[in-house]
Amino acid sequence: MAIEPLIEHRGIMIPMGRGNIDTDAILPKQYLKKLEGEGYGEYLFDDERYLDVGDLDVSVETRRQNPDCILNQAPYDRGTVLLAGNNFGCGSSREHAVWALRDFGIRVLVAPSFGDIFRNNCFNNGLLPITQPEEVVDHLLTLARDEPGVMLEADVGRGVMRCADETWEFQLDEGRAQALIKGLDEIGLTLERSASIKAYEERRRAIEPWLFE
Repeated sequence: MAIEPLIEHRGIMIPMGRGNIDTDAILPKQYLKKLEGEGYGEYLFDDERYLDVGDLDVSVETRRQNPDCILNQAPYDRGTVLLAGNNFGCGSSREHAVWALRDFGIRVLVAPSFGDIFRNNCFNNGLLPITQPEEVVDHLLTLARDEPGVMLEADVGRGVMRCADETWEFQLDEGRAQALIKGLDEIGLTLERSASIKAYEERRRAIEPWLFE
């Protein structure tokens, strides 16, 4: 599936705020049976969003929404920037959790820390995980709760995020930034260097032909 480039993003903040949310909570295991790489948005935080047990053969239209779940509350149900606590995305390495966030519409996540594999999966699927100190995240959580609908802007190229009249910087490896801006995953980044790879292989073949017999 093509990855939508992420250069700048502006969206409503969702003040989730809890720490140690694992990938099984983000997308329960029964949805890993789905073969396609998209269409997971309606199952995001499934156990929290619905009062009925879900599965792939159960239509979400027939299930009762949990009014206490923030993703079912306006305007957060239109949010595209998720505010979370420490170690967000810990647990298993399932990429499906990132697909569910992406398909819901979330493009930016802000937390004090992320699970390492989850963070890598975010970059490979066009999501921007921003690490900020706890005091910054707590401040944003307060803003989002006190002013529902308040937006955060993130500029990938400049490494800056803004909310209201405040600005914060974030660190992002240049390679990661370019991958987001160009809409490339690790395979796409490798293919960008296909000419160099081919030239290297030709040099090796000329210098050590016995390796290719």
